[in-house]
Amino acid sequence: MRVSAKAEYAVRALLVLADEGPDPVKAERIADAQKIPLRFLENILAELRHHGLIQSQRGVDGGYWLSRGADETTIADVIRAVEGPLASIQSERPEGLAYTGPAEPLQKVWIALRGSMRTVLEAVSLADVAADELPAEVIALLDRPEAWEPR
Repeated sequence: MRVSAKAEYAVRALLVLADEGPDPVKAERIADAQKIPLRFLENILAELRHHGLIQSQRGVDGGYWLSRGADETTIADVIRAVEGPLASIQSERPEGLAYTGPAEPLQKVWIALRGSMRTVLEAVSLADVAADELPAEVIALLDRPEAWEPR
């Protein structure tokens, strides 16, 4: 799985908001704290607002804040808001694909891959990451030595 800069920046930005609590946080502060280009961040924040993950207010006392609790917002929610479905093959959802001949079972591989990503990304909330308290099923995956092998 390849995580785009946009998706990673979106998660990092929302982690800043989760850490700050209910008070509005300026985009400039998020950009500085996470070393994210401000213009890129502003576009990401607009998408997150459009998808209902954050709210904003203009003005001197304005900024951005989470629409719901950090414990109710998963990493999957954030990625879907800025990138769309977690798994797509050439912009198609895997359940809509059809292969023939020896490639026919490939659809099952793509669907299983999506399920595997969901197992992690839907289980981990912003609050889990902010507290460094990942769910047991994610920690179990981290305990596998091959998880740490760069290949």
